[in-house]
This record gives sequence, C-alpha cells and structure tokens, in this order.
Amino acid sequence: MRAVGQTPRTINSVHFSYDEGSRLTEERWTWVSRLLQATKRWSFPDDYDASERREIEKRGFERGLLFTGGIDSANGYQLEYRARIPWRTPPEHSVSLLTATLPTEYLEEHGPGRVRELALDMASKLPFASGHVGLALHLYRVVRTSDADFRAEVMRYPGIDLRTAWPHPERMGLRVDGVHWLNFFGPPLLAQLGGAMALRSRLHSAETTLEELPHGRVVVSLGEWPEAGDLTTGKTLPAYREFAQVLEPWLEPLFLPRTTVSVDPPRYTSLRLTEDEARRWWRRFLD
Repeated sequence: MRAVGQTPRTINSVHFSYDEGSRLTEERWTWVSRLLQATKRWSFPDDYDASERREIEKRGFERGLLFTGGIDSANGYQLEYRARIPWRTPPEHSVSLLTATLPTEYLEEHGPGRVRELALDMASKLPFASGHVGLALHLYRVVRTSDADFRAEVMRYPGIDLRTAWPHPERMGLRVDGVHWLNFFGPPLLAQLGGAMALRSRLHSAETTLEELPHGRVVVSLGEWPEAGDLTTGKTLPAYREFAQVLEPWLEPLFLPRTTVSVDPPRYTSLRLTEDEARRWWRRFLD
C-alpha cells in the first residue's frame, strides 16, 4: 500500500473472506487489522463450532483478504492473502498464498528496478518457501470457448504466466510453480535444490544472476526486465529454458480439473484450454 497508494486509481476496496466487498475506509482498516491479528495460538478447525468449520472448508482457506482497485471495475492493482486451513494434520501440499499484481503501466512508468525493490521488500517480511515476480495474464472472467484466437495469441508468449488461469494453487506445497523473471526460494525448498552454491553452479546463461538473501534464501533473476518472448519469431527465452531444465524435478505437476461447463471436447482452466493445449503450455520451456 505504501508503494502504490490508497487512491481511486490504485487500491480502494477490500473483501473479507469472499464477502461482497466495500470501500477501504478507516473503519475497514480496523477490520483488516482485527482479521490478521485475531489468530488464536493452537487453534484448529476441529475445535470450531460446526457452522464455522463448514464455512472455512467450503471456501478452502482459514481467512482471507482481497484488496482491489474497485468493487465494480478492475485497474490491475490487487493484493490477495489466503491463509491455509490449520488442520492438526495438514494436507501434504497445503500452503498459504500472498499474491500482488500491478498493471504493466506501472512497470513501464517506474521501471523494473522499482518492481524488483518492492518484491524484495515484501519478501524480506515473509517466511516463504517459494515465490516469483513476472509478467502474467490476470483474468477477471472465464474466457468463452469460442475465443480461439485469443487463446492462440496468449500461447505465443511463453514469458507471460498463465498460472492464475489454473485453480487450486494452494495445493502447490514445496513444488515450484514454473519459471519467471524473478524466482525466490527459501528453506526447505532451497535445500531440496542443493543449496545456493549448487544451484548457482548449474546456471550458465549470461542473463541469469543468483543473489543470496538473509535467512538462507535466494532470488534468481532472468534478465534486467521481464520478457514475454514470442514463439512465432523465435524468441524462446533461452535463459528461462535453461532454468526450467534445472528445476524440472521440482516443478509442480500439471493439475487439470474438468470445468463444470458441459462442452465437447472438454475444456480446462478459465482460459478454456483443451488438455493438449494445457499440457503444451505447462511444458513450454521443457520440450
């Protein structure tokens, strides 16, 4: 919020755990603080009353916050936090998520250095296993099955992340959800990669740098700017491909739930990709 400001052109509304949302007033800030600080130590859903337990099971996270640039419109500024459900025996791949988005105009106006500085500042305050920064397609509605030209256009650019088009990112666990401009790794995931020195020794692209961060963490940068690439002109992003080859054993497997919409053939994700399209995109840096 300090980086982008609380204004009608940036962040100006908040949703609490999937409520309808309202303007971000001083009163609502009080509710934000209360929601974040009200966690009871050693409190488990098993101890909640039945209605509260059903509510968090239905939404899939224990509590959540969504800050946006408007209740009825979208301007590209958004921050979302979803705390995993604290079961006594947590599911194997369950994680909490923090996602922040900026419009590309912010990157163009302030440059990649400002975005990188913001990401490092946020990362310094988080006990993360992994994280990333890069170009991404953020969808505010499900694409129609007839939008084949749009899907083909999107698939041209391997550096634009489509991960938000897939459901259930909270199941990622200690896997890596792909290759991006900035790639953050913390313990214990970094240990699985062999540590900072071993990871650095496997990266040979002149565009790639590895910077060690406090508390046994690193950030791997693939160039000064985030790159979209373009498969139709041969811009396959070699640095991204090299890094994907290194990370392949730890990359998140493709998860393809069928949509609830009855179509023929079946479509997957909010982009309505076919299974073949989804798999090709998921392995775009590997094949």
